[in-house]
Amino acid sequence: MGLITSDNKKDYAIITDIAGIEDHFGDMDFKLAGTRTGITAFQMDLKITGVGIDVLEKVFEQAERGRNHILNEMEKSISKSASELSRTAPRITIKSIPKDRIGELIGPGGKTIRAIIEQSKADINIDDEGKVTISSPDLESSSKAISMIDGLFEEVQIGKIYTGKVKRIADFGAFVEILPGKEGLCHISKLDSKRVNSVRDIVKEGEIISVKVIGLDRSGKIDLSRKDALTPA
Repeated sequence: MGLITSDNKKDYAIITDIAGIEDHFGDMDFKLAGTRTGITAFQMDLKITGVGIDVLEKVFEQAERGRNHILNEMEKSISKSASELSRTAPRITIKSIPKDRIGELIGPGGKTIRAIIEQSKADINIDDEGKVTISSPDLESSSKAISMIDGLFEEVQIGKIYTGKVKRIADFGAFVEILPGKEGLCHISKLDSKRVNSVRDIVKEGEIISVKVIGLDRSGKIDLSRKDALTPA
């Protein structure tokens, strides 16, 4: 909304304009944002010493008419908000983690959080209270970052089947990462229901496989079984 006043300040004209011309030539730049039921935000700049209440009343009334006109035009294309964000829309997600475990998310020298950012393509910020802000360009990026963060703080459960990546292979078995930073050993005897002569006959490094947690000791050692994941009880 704009305002043009005469030299004697008695005569004036209220201008409805969204192009900005009134801001340059006029005495007032008054922005009113809102819905059909009310105002949600406003901001005003003045080049004169003040505006009377009677003028402001007319400004608000005229702004409401203009706002409703714009809403009418908008509703010709879309009449209500979408029920959910588009998969390709940017989004911000906020999570909380325990304050005493912030270091686990950051990792030594920032290694862990850098890896999550690189793989998910999301920006991640953590404050001192454990609030994690994830800014992502789309749903896929957001979901991946959230999954990786949740995985860091998920406790390994005996009897649960995980999908993991084969990280290393030894003569006696394969080491599989079932959660971020959490690896377990799938012994050669647990790779398949039949006898296995060589670990590489069954799995390869980098391969994604399903394994079942069959053991977990106090030191954090995780025993896995691909055989039991193939034929779950």
